[in-house]
Amino acid sequence: MLALVDYGMGNLGSVDKAFRYVGCQVQTTSDPTVLKEAAGVVLPGVGAFDDCMRALRDRRLLDPLREVVHQGKPFLGICLGLQVLFEGSEEGSERGLGVIPGRVVRFKHDLKIPHIGWNQVQIKRTAPYLDGIADGSWFYFVHSYYVEPVDENVVATTTEYGYDFCSAIHRNNIFACQFHPEKSQAAGLRLLDNFRQLAEGTRC
Repeated sequence: MLALVDYGMGNLGSVDKAFRYVGCQVQTTSDPTVLKEAAGVVLPGVGAFDDCMRALRDRRLLDPLREVVHQGKPFLGICLGLQVLFEGSEEGSERGLGVIPGRVVRFKHDLKIPHIGWNQVQIKRTAPYLDGIADGSWFYFVHSYYVEPVDENVVATTTEYGYDFCSAIHRNNIFACQFHPEKSQAAGLRLLDNFRQLAEGTRC
């Protein structure tokens, strides 16, 4: 069973539906005990950084989320669920979870913001979450901010929008992406199925 974190924000329905499509049992929850017992944890998110951090704090989920990351179980962050793993954001003043060193910054170019629609990802390092996904695959994006990790070795994919930015990270048990796999058709479903198999222990 995967735990889909419910903190009052995000497109939980579409993420749940996509995981069920690939044969995964999902429980939407804000219960720290369920997060601890789940085979894997998914943190989705749509909205503002500060609103997200306050919602997680109000539900007393900050420390439980840090704990499940440090336990080593598969952890997937989607969109805002990627950004809040970092230390902070130019979007607000709240501190992030701080499990990945770095910050979230706003696009600084003349292209339309937010960045909305299909774009390609360039794979920079192998990760089991990306097995079977070709370099240059198309994923769906909706965002105005992106992450800047301190350690470039955690960058799993980049995407070009005015310039190259980090569109996914991978470190140990953590994979988190700026794009929305649940909205990205075949490539996105493959990523979610890879995560399912990792959580079930059927992939190394």
